[in-house]
Amino acid sequence: MIDTIRELLTPEVITVVFIGGILVSTFTGFHIAIVITSLGLVLGLLTFGPITLELMYARFVKMMLNYTMLAIPMFIFMGNIIQMSGIADSLYEKLYVALGPLRGGLAIATVLFGTILAACMGIIAASVSMMCILGLEPMIRRGYAKDLAAGSVAASGCLGILIPPSIMIVMYGPMSNLSVGKLFMAAFPAGFILATFYIIYIVIRSLFRPNDAPGRPTTDSDVSAIKKFRDVIVSLAPPVVLILAVLGSIFFGIAAPTEAAGMGASASVLLALAYRKMSFKIFKDATRETFRVAGYIFFLSCLIYGAIGVFMRMGCQDVIGEMILNAPGGRWGFYGVVMLFVLLLGFFMGWLTILFIVVPIVSPLVTSAGFDPIWFAIMIMVNLQAAFMTPPMALAIFLVSNLASPESGVTTLDVIKGVVPYIAMIILTLIVLAIFPKIVTWLPDQMIQPWT
Repeated sequence: MIDTIRELLTPEVITVVFIGGILVSTFTGFHIAIVITSLGLVLGLLTFGPITLELMYARFVKMMLNYTMLAIPMFIFMGNIIQMSGIADSLYEKLYVALGPLRGGLAIATVLFGTILAACMGIIAASVSMMCILGLEPMIRRGYAKDLAAGSVAASGCLGILIPPSIMIVMYGPMSNLSVGKLFMAAFPAGFILATFYIIYIVIRSLFRPNDAPGRPTTDSDVSAIKKFRDVIVSLAPPVVLILAVLGSIFFGIAAPTEAAGMGASASVLLALAYRKMSFKIFKDATRETFRVAGYIFFLSCLIYGAIGVFMRMGCQDVIGEMILNAPGGRWGFYGVVMLFVLLLGFFMGWLTILFIVVPIVSPLVTSAGFDPIWFAIMIMVNLQAAFMTPPMALAIFLVSNLASPESGVTTLDVIKGVVPYIAMIILTLIVLAIFPKIVTWLPDQMIQPWT
């Protein structure tokens, strides 16, 4: 009986069962890690027998002992200190005062704050929650359209997973054998362009539909423009220090990403102390939250990494690779198929699961398809921004709709309507970066010393 089943389980059949099983199981309510691990274990036992357990264990340990992964808890700790100490709150307040009188200024301030915050913390749940608490209610009170307010909060809060220091990049580098430092440098311009398109959309909508984004009326008590500018510059000091501590040390060859993460974690504590916003309770809560989130990411990553290893050992990687490479349209057909595949997976899975499915399959094919692997990696990560805003698996939508107060009147439908234009901006960014790839590749080429 077992021999008959093994004969039927060709790589093509296993590929269909594995991918189809994941997509179907997402609607059962089981955690995606349990689904993927179970599929890998069952199919592996039917195909290889008990050696499957050894294979999965070896890959579990390999992922757990990966040195670069040590950067994850330190970046999480850095973000937790920034969030819990409140040293970034004053920046939003200053941006609020400076841009409030402009039509659409509060939404623009939200995107700018989300961009700056992204360079300090790469935890989407924390970023979106913070943006929702600080930005959503003020916009609704000022008469902003609910979909515009909710969409700007959700989209800007998701920038943290792309703009360094990003946990997604720390995960992507070891999986694809690419330099995390170079990926950091490449992601910066891509993230800034995406944020710029978000702002352009807000400006255009404010011009054509002024009632959707009214400006705050100016009063005699408003502070002068010089004071507004000075306050914004002073409030920018904490994130600038953190950016220099982390990314500056990587760019100038002072430290590798893991060591730079340690510098960033230390700098966040020193900043909180300098601004007199640190306490033992904040340190304790930040440490506990770091263990909780990092432990979840590590355990989930190791489980999925082991199961995907079985999937690849069964030859399914070659099946999907041949299908993608044989897509019509040459290398741009390859690019289009991968981007469409990633976008569709984002409707049903989180970014971490998508990375473990897509990266091991696609990464070996990128160079043979004629693309720069750093550039292609950034394209995938820009695309994954949409995974947070495409139902039914849309973390940003759920966070905003759940955190919005009943008095605001913001519904889940408002949030969904609000994120649609930002998803279009993500697609536009992919097109622009495909036409001008040097935007992504120039900065990594200028690094003094490449680190892995």
